[in-house]
Amino acid sequence: MSLSVATITTLSLLPPALLWVAPAAYRRLLLSRAKHRSLTGHSRMAQRVARLLPGYRFDEQSFFRADDCDSNTEAMRRAAFYNMSARFAKRYARSLEATERAKQSLSDLQFISSYRVPFQFSDLVKRHLKIGSVVSNSHDVFIEDLDGNLFYDLSGSYGVNLLGYDFYKRNIVTANDSAQALGPVLGMYHPAVIEVAERLRVISMQDEVSFHMSGTEAVMQAVRLARYNTGKTHLVRFCGAYHGWWEDVQPGPGNPMPPRETYTLEDMSERSLTALRMRKDVACVLVNPLQALHPNRAAPGDSSLVDSSRKAGFDRVAYTDWLRKLRALCTARGIVLIFDEVFLGFRLAPGGAQEYFGVEADMVTYGKTLGGGFPCGVLCGKSRFMRRYREDRPADICFARGTFNAHPYVINGMLHFLRALETAPVKALYEGLETRFQDAADQLNQRLNKAQVPVQVAAMASVWTILFEKPSRYNWMLQFYLREAGLALSWVGSGRLIFSLNYHEKHLDAVFERFVGACVAMRDDGWWHTPPELSNKSIRRRILKELFANKSAV
Repeated sequence: MSLSVATITTLSLLPPALLWVAPAAYRRLLLSRAKHRSLTGHSRMAQRVARLLPGYRFDEQSFFRADDCDSNTEAMRRAAFYNMSARFAKRYARSLEATERAKQSLSDLQFISSYRVPFQFSDLVKRHLKIGSVVSNSHDVFIEDLDGNLFYDLSGSYGVNLLGYDFYKRNIVTANDSAQALGPVLGMYHPAVIEVAERLRVISMQDEVSFHMSGTEAVMQAVRLARYNTGKTHLVRFCGAYHGWWEDVQPGPGNPMPPRETYTLEDMSERSLTALRMRKDVACVLVNPLQALHPNRAAPGDSSLVDSSRKAGFDRVAYTDWLRKLRALCTARGIVLIFDEVFLGFRLAPGGAQEYFGVEADMVTYGKTLGGGFPCGVLCGKSRFMRRYREDRPADICFARGTFNAHPYVINGMLHFLRALETAPVKALYEGLETRFQDAADQLNQRLNKAQVPVQVAAMASVWTILFEKPSRYNWMLQFYLREAGLALSWVGSGRLIFSLNYHEKHLDAVFERFVGACVAMRDDGWWHTPPELSNKSIRRRILKELFANKSAV
């Protein structure tokens, strides 16, 4: 139940001594104030709004004049678009043909093809400016498509690729050789599980380990165990954070169910701490350390890049202070603090976010790169929170036992990855890691400024995001210019660049040259030639008018 504005106003004026007469209302008030002042902070409202938004597609003229540019700029953009389309069709012919064939069967591929750009523009893009999603080879920092085109990989394979593709290819072979004698025996364990668990206990600074087949599964088990062992119902996630696709941690758009036992609070907010301090129903708090790069904002993708208001910036000192306050509060209130390192694990430090920020969690989830090339999920936690049964009540259990958990080949993949972390070559990659990538980002920003293009990057170690400094409705076009320049991004586009740690200076220099060249080409093709009166605010107003017009037409 939500409070009316009048009730909230009245309660906020009451002296603290009188609030005992309405404790539930006061706690609700604190919870309301702890939510971020945007739709991303109000999952239920965001879900309702998403259902009301009408779908519409620009015709060809509107596509190129969505910002009311002049006719010369429209013609320039039109020519650039169709010329690029012709080049793509010729240069990537086999890859595009394979992608279109796969799309007929793969629902995932249908989804990403539709949500690569803002929906108003997607119809023309899907028909004329296609990107291949089928590749044949990888080595060093490159991937190769079916037409023999080499791309510098900036996708990071969703974060899997930490140490370089050659490492993982070797690791898979080694793991296969180690597990071959046992084969796919499930239920019982390969002997490697003992060393893997012991190494994970040291790295995670936790007592026990639970194996799963994906990061989403690991987070599901962490939340389930937190609820079971605290006897509390609710979880807290912070605005914008991603913790997998299941209902409890992804309320709002994208979830067919309304939020139930989930509170979405503002990240890095004293109001959130105050609200947590007053509640007795919170079992756990989930933290995705990647949010330090863009607090209270969802993972950036070009499908939502409707203007140039995307913001990002990493402040290590401020985020460390926030985590320490959160840690102290969770300890005082008996709340389980969970670090979700499925995506970012091992990128900041060999010991992950706990080592990097100097804050210890009660549970930690891992995935992706930990498998050494195999799919995996891992939960590490304190013994008191990992318990799944009560000896005094034998029917009172918290069950979780997946069929493929601790698969022999996956376990051996983990073992050789964990051993590699202690080798001299890998340790050398971590030396000065943050400074190396921040200096590289600064260097790229200097080159972009010199080229006089309205683009900058923000970095959190090896994870970067692209920012746009001039109001525009066409920033999403940059992903296609980067692809033509030989830079491969993930399907979300320019929102996230992920470097593997084996990127050397010569690689970075080549990437920067291509990156700047792509930005200059996009500028010269007129996509940033906008009317002087255009602003992010006016763009959003225009989109609202488009939405209302198309809603009325339905």
